Amino acid sequence: MTRPPSSPPAQDTPRAPGLGPRTAAALVFGSSAAVLVIEIAALRLLAPYLGLTLETSTMVIGIALTAIALGSWLGGLIADRVEPRLLIAPALGVSGAVVALTPAGLRASAEWVPVLLFLVAALTILVPGALLAAVTPLVTKLRLTSLAETGTVVGRLSGVGTAGSIVGTVLTGFVFVSRWPVSGILIGLGTLLLVGSALIGWRTRGWTGTPALALVTVAGGLATTVAPGACDTETRYHCVRVVADPDRDGGRTLVLDGVRHSYVDLADPTHLEFTYVRAIASAVDAFFPEREPLVAHHLGGGGLTLPRYLAATRPGTRNVVSEIDGGVVAVDRTRFGRPDPRTEVRVEDGRLGLRRLDPGSRDLVVGDAFGGVSVPWHLTTAEAMADVRRVLSTNGLYVANLIDHGDLAFARAEVATLRATFRHVSLIGKPADIGTGPSGTRVGGNFVVLASHSDRPLALRATQEALDARRTGWSIATGARLTSWIGDAQPLTDDFAPVDQLLQPSPRRTR
Repeated sequence: MTRPPSSPPAQDTPRAPGLGPRTAAALVFGSSAAVLVIEIAALRLLAPYLGLTLETSTMVIGIALTAIALGSWLGGLIADRVEPRLLIAPALGVSGAVVALTPAGLRASAEWVPVLLFLVAALTILVPGALLAAVTPLVTKLRLTSLAETGTVVGRLSGVGTAGSIVGTVLTGFVFVSRWPVSGILIGLGTLLLVGSALIGWRTRGWTGTPALALVTVAGGLATTVAPGACDTETRYHCVRVVADPDRDGGRTLVLDGVRHSYVDLADPTHLEFTYVRAIASAVDAFFPEREPLVAHHLGGGGLTLPRYLAATRPGTRNVVSEIDGGVVAVDRTRFGRPDPRTEVRVEDGRLGLRRLDPGSRDLVVGDAFGGVSVPWHLTTAEAMADVRRVLSTNGLYVANLIDHGDLAFARAEVATLRATFRHVSLIGKPADIGTGPSGTRVGGNFVVLASHSDRPLALRATQEALDARRTGWSIATGARLTSWIGDAQPLTDDFAPVDQLLQPSPRRTR
């Protein structure tokens, strides 16, 4: 009986020269981290044009995940057909060039050809994201030397890639954005990717194609310096600019993410430029006795226009401001001057700031954290309004700025929420928008809502007289008229607050 010839022993595939385990881990770690840096930076670049909304975040995350899935699939497919050593360096180099050009490309398209913004945004995330995601299967293919260690190699590199994604996310959110402009982060990342491309190309096959891509990086840096949409300061939350008023020597406008947010007259804090601010001041002045000092809490700081106004018109007023963006607070101090000594600005989330206040400790709460393209939804719910009601004194007043357009679904839902919480609620706005003027001319924009739970009325007649004296052209809706305006809108709660879907931003994007 003859024995069948034994199979030859399995032979390991020779390791790629210059791609040891540490180099492989570094490539997978770095490329995975870079994808998340690109995703977060792209979200911040798009915020001034699309708003920092749930839809914008969903779009960017979706494109990034698509890029990772596409790159992983194609990278693995190509790695079985083409020598991976030939592809890693070009993948890093091309992605680096695209990343370096991203700030200029996005800002230029947003300002000059807005219709292309979504396409450019998709490409600037999809192309480098897919190329960088392809690095992991390419490196895995090179590191697989025996079937016996497949699980170990694949598992190790998968874990390294996940760790890279975590580190890229944490460093970008907590370190990079707070220290460097977003354009600088992306140009720096593009440069690092090109350097990595050159090193890998040289070590694996003596590749010398990087200099041409390096020129693209330099071009990206130069283009960014002249691209539109530049910021005076990039904070953790906003692209900030301060614009001087050519018609008023002391006038300064604080612009956040392309939206006119606050106006401050350095020489005259009683000058109120924006109509909605004049409406808030009218309501406060009508509700409280003239020059009576108040204890006020402000949800949102901006340029501190109202705290400055209250300090000037009601000496002795104590203002406490919850402003989440420390960068905006720094701009206030350097460009607008320090406010009254009795004004305290706390860098904190507004909802958390409310929880720290004692019950009945505030005469006035002002809500002005709503922007023209995004809204902090957790400040709109019944639970948040219950906190506002808790901190107000017996005869306290809550006054808030709302912004909405279109069918005003968000504004109506927010007023319905206030009505479910407070005894007295009234709405101030343009007559056509609040149902007190001719129908068919509604355009939306700013609204001011008043709420109180005391036995004290809202002084609507005095408020209307103050609105007229300040030439706002606005009127007040209350009672049955306000009920009709709210319609079937449902109150917002922490469990259900689809604010981003309800809000309709203005095409002009101004306050």
